[in-house]
Amino acid sequence: MAKKIILWGTVCLIVGFIAYLPIQAAEGNLYENLKIFTDAMSLVQMEYVKDVNAKDLIYGALKGMLSSLDSHSQFLDPETYKETQVETKGKFGGLGIVISIKDSHLTVISPLEGTPAYRSGIKANDVIVKINGETTKDITLTDAVKKLRGPKGTQVTITIMREGEPKLLDVTITRDIIKIESVKNVEVLENKIGYIRLVEFQEKTGRDLEKALLKLSDEGIQALILDVRNNPGGLLNEAAEVSDKFLPKGRMIVYTQGRDKEDVIKYLSRKDPVCPGLPMVILVNGGSASASEIVAAAIQEWNCGVILGTETFGKGSVQSILPLRDGSALRLTTAKYFTPKGISIQDTKVQPDIVVEISEEDELSLMRQSEMSKEDREKLKEEKKLVDDIQLERAKDLLKAMEVYQQKLKGEEALSLP
Repeated sequence: MAKKIILWGTVCLIVGFIAYLPIQAAEGNLYENLKIFTDAMSLVQMEYVKDVNAKDLIYGALKGMLSSLDSHSQFLDPETYKETQVETKGKFGGLGIVISIKDSHLTVISPLEGTPAYRSGIKANDVIVKINGETTKDITLTDAVKKLRGPKGTQVTITIMREGEPKLLDVTITRDIIKIESVKNVEVLENKIGYIRLVEFQEKTGRDLEKALLKLSDEGIQALILDVRNNPGGLLNEAAEVSDKFLPKGRMIVYTQGRDKEDVIKYLSRKDPVCPGLPMVILVNGGSASASEIVAAAIQEWNCGVILGTETFGKGSVQSILPLRDGSALRLTTAKYFTPKGISIQDTKVQPDIVVEISEEDELSLMRQSEMSKEDREKLKEEKKLVDDIQLERAKDLLKAMEVYQQKLKGEEALSLP
């Protein structure tokens, strides 16, 4: 028997057991095709210009096979498989930087405040050209993360190219434990509007969100903005927990359907809303994926809030992680998930009720600003370099207008009394 792990977005859950079924030779002459593969592998080993490790060949073939299925299926070598298990905790040894591939270069989006990278002076837009002396040309994000992460106390040297600096800079950083908080920026804005940013859906995200909501409720908020922009997703059960904070009891949140049409799993809200009747806007963009889309779609379809921003990523498939005997694993698409109305997010994405476009340059700047301390943001504001978040401003304007409208209605009711 082998463990089966379901990946809902970016993280995984152990949910049961499956048996590896015997290969059916009759289906598509599988054994004949396997003989072609073994023949090709033998020829490579005999004729290639240098010796090749058999495991490297097999791993390479598995990577190609899984990538040919869809963009989410993937072969995980043992080290990468361990990384997926680390990510579910939101805590790992590393540097504390948000990175991306920008114009084919490994680029720092932002150092996280209080982390080794932040203390070492790493800045947004630094281009990482080498990691421990090895070039990052054509590196993937997955490989970059593997090289940058490591046990607490170990060191890594990154070579960076910085605008305005005539030479490359070598920066040696000592790794530390990096803890990513999934619930951030809990604050009260003007007009008693509460604001919460969800970064990822990790273990305890639902519990932490409830604490944040109760805190804001005690501070007298009269409306809420939930920001899931650039949130890549995470655990499905936490997406259900988050949705549960806003939906009436007994409502469908999401359901999944596998290869077999009878293979349906439904997730329903189990409790009453934490802050019933609270006007709410959810901010989304093209970086809102998976669990973020589940929450946005459920709230939208049950008319519990307004979705504002740009269309979401469209990650509406379920990946199962199937471990192999050598510690590697297959990340395999096994189902799709559907909104309460039966709409496949994979096919349609989540379309906002109110579209507010923002430039790619401003979006990157806002990502960096979101990771800055309040002091650094105030400094940018004084220097008139702070980028205005027009999506957030539109959300605030909408909630203010809703409040004015409600007050007008109450005034009309009062005038109609005898």
